[in-house]
Amino acid sequence: MKRVIVKSVYDTFEYVMDHYYPFGLEEYAQRRDSYAVISIQDSHTGGFGFEFRENQFCRGVLTLYFDDVIRKVEGAVLFTREQAKEIIDFIRENQQADTLLIHCFGGQSRSLAVGAFAVKMLGEDNSRYFTQGNPNRHVYDTLIDRWNEEKSEE
Repeated sequence: MKRVIVKSVYDTFEYVMDHYYPFGLEEYAQRRDSYAVISIQDSHTGGFGFEFRENQFCRGVLTLYFDDVIRKVEGAVLFTREQAKEIIDFIRENQQADTLLIHCFGGQSRSLAVGAFAVKMLGEDNSRYFTQGNPNRHVYDTLIDRWNEEKSEE
């Protein structure tokens, strides 16, 4: 992967639509990079009403449903170790994509945590995610713990 991008659901939709072109008019696509999407959707609303699909530009989609909480809250879905494993596997499987596109509703907490983790997993410095935003620490710590477990098992 050349880059990791974290966006809100609205900005992600715009990014994806920049790859759209009418049939037979490929030259009108504004973007041509390949990408993979980690779509983090709210469980309490049943998602955002749409899902991303693979196509000639989109190499993979992982849709997860969990809420922006850091501990158990009645009625909310807390990020799990199993979801952390899904994210780790998805990043590994999609390293050939030019861009890893990660979104949640606002692009400020859950997706920022996943973005910070992805950058670290890919061997880059992720400090800007913590100085320029507020990643969900439960999500980030769960991903780091799961990844460290996998590395120790190798």
